[in-house]
Amino acid sequence: MNIRCWFAILGALLVCICPLYGASGRWRPPDNERAALRAAITDLTAEFSRRYPVGAQYLAKLDDIGAGADKADWQEFRRNALVENPLVSGSEILFVARRQYRPDHHNTATMFVTGEINTGSFEGGGALKAVDLKQGGVVRTLIQTDRGLIRDPEVHFDGKRIVFAMRRDIRDDYHIYEINADGTGLKQLNSAPGVADFDPLYLPDGSIVFSSTREPKFCMCNRHIMGNLFRMDADGANIHQIGKSTLHEGHSALLDDGRIIYDRWEYVDRNFGDAQGLWTVNPDGTNHALYWGNNTWSPGGVIDARPIPETERIMCVFGSCHDRPWGALAIIDRCLGVDGREPVIRTWPAGAIDIVREKGPGPDAYGFDNFLRVNPKYEDPYPLNDRYFLCSRMTGKGEQMGIYLLDVFGNELLLHSEEPGCFDPMPLAPRRRPQVVPSRRDFENAAGYFYIADIYQGTHMQGVKRGSAKFLRVIESPEKRFWTHPAWEGQGVHCPAVNWHSFESKRLLGIVPIAEDGSVYFETPSDRFVYFQILDENKMMIQSMRSGTIVQSGEQTGCIGCHESRRSAPPKPGNEMPMALRHPPSRLQGWYPEPRMFSYMDEIQPIFDKHCLRCHDYGKEAEDKLLLAGDRTTTFNTSYNELWRKKYIAAIGAGPSDIQPAYSWGSHASKLIKVIRAGHNDVKLSKEEFERIAAWIDLNGPYYPRYDTAYPDNLTGRCPLDNAQVKRLGELTGVHLGDFAGHNRNQGPQVSFDRPSLSPCLQKFKDKTDPQYIEALAIIEAGRQTLAKRPRADMPGFKPCETDRRREEKYAARQQMELRNRRAISMGQKVYDTPAD
Repeated sequence: MNIRCWFAILGALLVCICPLYGASGRWRPPDNERAALRAAITDLTAEFSRRYPVGAQYLAKLDDIGAGADKADWQEFRRNALVENPLVSGSEILFVARRQYRPDHHNTATMFVTGEINTGSFEGGGALKAVDLKQGGVVRTLIQTDRGLIRDPEVHFDGKRIVFAMRRDIRDDYHIYEINADGTGLKQLNSAPGVADFDPLYLPDGSIVFSSTREPKFCMCNRHIMGNLFRMDADGANIHQIGKSTLHEGHSALLDDGRIIYDRWEYVDRNFGDAQGLWTVNPDGTNHALYWGNNTWSPGGVIDARPIPETERIMCVFGSCHDRPWGALAIIDRCLGVDGREPVIRTWPAGAIDIVREKGPGPDAYGFDNFLRVNPKYEDPYPLNDRYFLCSRMTGKGEQMGIYLLDVFGNELLLHSEEPGCFDPMPLAPRRRPQVVPSRRDFENAAGYFYIADIYQGTHMQGVKRGSAKFLRVIESPEKRFWTHPAWEGQGVHCPAVNWHSFESKRLLGIVPIAEDGSVYFETPSDRFVYFQILDENKMMIQSMRSGTIVQSGEQTGCIGCHESRRSAPPKPGNEMPMALRHPPSRLQGWYPEPRMFSYMDEIQPIFDKHCLRCHDYGKEAEDKLLLAGDRTTTFNTSYNELWRKKYIAAIGAGPSDIQPAYSWGSHASKLIKVIRAGHNDVKLSKEEFERIAAWIDLNGPYYPRYDTAYPDNLTGRCPLDNAQVKRLGELTGVHLGDFAGHNRNQGPQVSFDRPSLSPCLQKFKDKTDPQYIEALAIIEAGRQTLAKRPRADMPGFKPCETDRRREEKYAARQQMELRNRRAISMGQKVYDTPAD
């Protein structure tokens, strides 16, 4: 390269940097940075006047320094002007010093509970500290632990106390502690062994809400333990559950009206990855209600929300399902909607707003991890007012997090950083105490009551004629209390296999009549995670919820319609009272004859056995078109595999995040129902038989009635063949059963454990004296004999494995403690945790 080329390059570089250095060659702050600082100084001067007396001097100096300055001088000036903000320097800032959580599977998997799958990911060492920025960043330590960890602090309304979660070492679990703001008076408030308590929150009446694994349940799409909301007195007495969703409830915060906002992860008949939204609940556990993001495709995780003072807006983290609990920060104005892009006012970083999507491009598109690519990542937002915010943010040194000040003018300032990282910043100062919300429940463990004013009112009820809706079906989606290492690949992994595509087992509780005007009022068991379906005169589904709700004992709650706008007002007071509310609440009518878990083998297969096997069995004329035999395969049974795989049912599976139109899936849209109603081969089902098949499809085609298993170490967690037998059978037949352990690559039933010689994987053998055929048949026969001795969960006589039996015992013991505590509350007594060893 010659000398003229070098001079040309140098000249181009000078042109590029000229705006930063000016004619004198002095460094000049970027225009957008100067404009952002000017806007903040002007705002602080107007807002705080005497508490920000240097505003005029700062503005004058800004004019001077804008003409050119030393870069270090500019950075010091900018920092001083922003730190002088009374919301920042008016009190110490509390924070947690710790490492970022180790990567795991989901953003909820940060508890690393003892004895669970990811305990080994726990990494101790941390402290609860406070930094005084007015004194130049002086830091003091309130409590420190070398082997344990501190998390989730919350400052009391009087600014004198702090509640937080702490774990003393890897053998301990998180419990709730309280400490004075000066670091004295440390006390432990709860201590149950084998559970993790975290995310505590002071309530206006002095009690404390927190998340806990006290109802031990596991992620339906994997193996990690989850948490629900609980409440206790200020001294740790009378702990009781106030949230019942089937997965996780965390990051609770108080709204100005006294309600709790929290993030909830739960899914009913929908994708696991985009099912983390924001919900609200009264402090007594009544009126769980959607706040924002339940039907938004991206982000997958809407978590850690806090209200912005004196506004109707909140600030939260837009994260990903498969990540730590960080991502972008967002301001949401719910007045503009409860889903999608429009209610998102702004994000940090600014470009993150462009990956907010209400709907995905297709039914199989995964948007729930879109926010993985956000950089830098933020978490732990804390609004100081509607313009200034604290948060944790990447400092640029790997995964280290520092305390940052953000504002709406475009300033973003690192306030404090230290190794290994800083989290959960908040002012260590008094704050306004919200109002107390009166309790609307009792503790009698009795029924609760739901009403719907008009089921025809709704955003996705188009095409539903008035008068066509006759019944409301009430279904429970129970929690998953067990897991296995082997898995079936549905939409996500089922550990063990449960259904073809979706994750949930179902309990059909019953139906109630819908009045002529579309209103419904009924009694339902409390403390059940339930959802509703609208049925026609044939008890076929018109529309379905794909989320759940809960009613507390003695609570009365309801809604305007089905999928109605969450921001709609009820009918005007002058309107007539809905017909259903003019009478006592309806009682659930049992389902042939009583509520029970839905089992495909018990409810559906006997109908096919009675009406269909003369043609649709192995070796019969319609075998190739559709097999309806009940022979058990490695995971399900033959007919179940065939009906799902050949798309004879229009079940939605773990469907898309957005609400689906009426009649778009379920029995009305299913080929099987159309064939039956057309009178196929003169087959005539009884009313009960038809309703059973329609209900099965409307329940999303479930198979197993339970999550526990007799075969925790075998293929899909359901197969009676051990791994060596599965491998050898594949070598003999060329059919590798592991390749069939998922809905998207399954090519049909390959094994019959009821009639081993009819197993499709053996049909390649023409010579029945072939030693390989004899050995393969013997393996399948051995599976049949194993099932006879140890029935699996779709057979009479099933008994769970020892691990699942112990898990069930723990679950039952925890439920007994819950009942004990509720009895004490109802009797005006106090009971406490049994101390951990």
